[in-house]
Amino acid sequence: MTDVGLANRVFAEAFVDELARGGVRHACIAPGSRSTPLALALAGHGAIRPWIHIDERSAAFFALGMARASGEPVAILCSSGTAAANFLPAVVEAFHARIPLVVLTADRPPELRGVGAAQTIDQLRLYGGHVRLFVEMPTPELTDDLLRAARTVAGRAVAGTRGGLAGPVHVNFPFREPLLPAHDAHELPPGIDPVAVKGRPAGAPFVSTSRGVPLTDPGTVAALAADLAGMARGLIVCGPESAGMVGGAGLDPGFAPAVAALAAATGYPILADPLSGVRCGPHDRSLIVDAYDAFLRDEAAGRELAPEVVIQFGAAPTSKPLTTFLGRFPSLRRIVVDQADGWRDPTLSASDVLFGRAGTICHALAHAVQEERVGIPTAEWAGEWTARGAATRAAIAGQLAAADEPFEGRVFAELAELLPSGATLFAGNSMPVRDLDAFFPSSGRAIRCLANRGANGIDGVVSSALGAAAATDGPTVLVIGDLSFYHDLNGLLAAKRHGIR
Repeated sequence: MTDVGLANRVFAEAFVDELARGGVRHACIAPGSRSTPLALALAGHGAIRPWIHIDERSAAFFALGMARASGEPVAILCSSGTAAANFLPAVVEAFHARIPLVVLTADRPPELRGVGAAQTIDQLRLYGGHVRLFVEMPTPELTDDLLRAARTVAGRAVAGTRGGLAGPVHVNFPFREPLLPAHDAHELPPGIDPVAVKGRPAGAPFVSTSRGVPLTDPGTVAALAADLAGMARGLIVCGPESAGMVGGAGLDPGFAPAVAALAAATGYPILADPLSGVRCGPHDRSLIVDAYDAFLRDEAAGRELAPEVVIQFGAAPTSKPLTTFLGRFPSLRRIVVDQADGWRDPTLSASDVLFGRAGTICHALAHAVQEERVGIPTAEWAGEWTARGAATRAAIAGQLAAADEPFEGRVFAELAELLPSGATLFAGNSMPVRDLDAFFPSSGRAIRCLANRGANGIDGVVSSALGAAAATDGPTVLVIGDLSFYHDLNGLLAAKRHGIR
């Protein structure tokens, strides 16, 4: 007869061990009884740090912040019932922002579903289309096949978070009672496969996964470069998450210098959103424009700066004036660069979509444009944009210096002076992120700006910022509106529990 409690424990330990072998290093755990086998396995695995949270919604957003800041998958665990439903807002944000989360929910076994059992809801595909992968696990048994399944699904889950598009995966675990064995010893059935129980030797994954990075066809790049070489009035728009996660490679630190090289080759200025990873850093910033949100509000200035072509990276820009400006030119050639299976064109104005790693495409286009073009690109077009940007930024600084009354924009201007290299600045949604765009200038210091711009909600921002702080070494500053702050007050408990300052 199967020892149900022992089967639960061994099954959970095999799954968690495989998560660790796949690279999961952090797990946010919410309270509950039904999830006990997984909670103990996560807390007891030496390669995974557990982060205990009282509230499921806060736990999920904390994990989201960690994964956003680190670029690595983070696990979250809760009990059954409405506990799992409280993960939904963070799962939605992770899906739209392409953040890797491994969502683990405990559940009642099939025979207790739909019969009025306590704390039991329909958890199958609970998050609908907002996950990259859903797996309903079998109820644990001490057999080779099921233990292999536990390890295989764990590897598949981690790989799923790092797919062509990064994002959350959901694994649902039905556990029967007793949830744990009555004793500590592992009394396994004779003849069971030791690899299924303990994993492969030397810490190797049970299933090694590899995903190739999609490459744009060289002929397409060459044809596009030939067109760009004949277009002097171009713009490079770097929206949020331009340097984001691509196909399991994590955050792309090489994107900023790569897009700077493309700008130099084409002579196009870079309109760098603060969330792009391009506005600040030690790369070449000579063609970066950071005050477009202000001067593009002037329609006359906009007419004088009409572009022929735009190359867009990342999500839609934070700036409404920039979006409005680009919308005035319906015949504009608009080239969107996105990851495999992605489609970021909310204005429905793209003329070309290139799939692949953004940094690789930048280097390929820069090289091809240099091959096509004779001599160096004219500096007149880019100079007009950078001059307007510099003059506008100086005017903003002058107005802030002369103003006596408190003003939200001043917060970001002063933070730009105070924050050191390696700092993280997290902005709330609604006005804070827009003030960040308008008032935070480009800097040679590596200051990273983050915000929850997947679904743009005001919930979970405190928890997300604390998660980002937990995943980074430098100081973290959160600028948030009062309503958003009140909405996630319970997130502050994580700062106290985990000593985050």
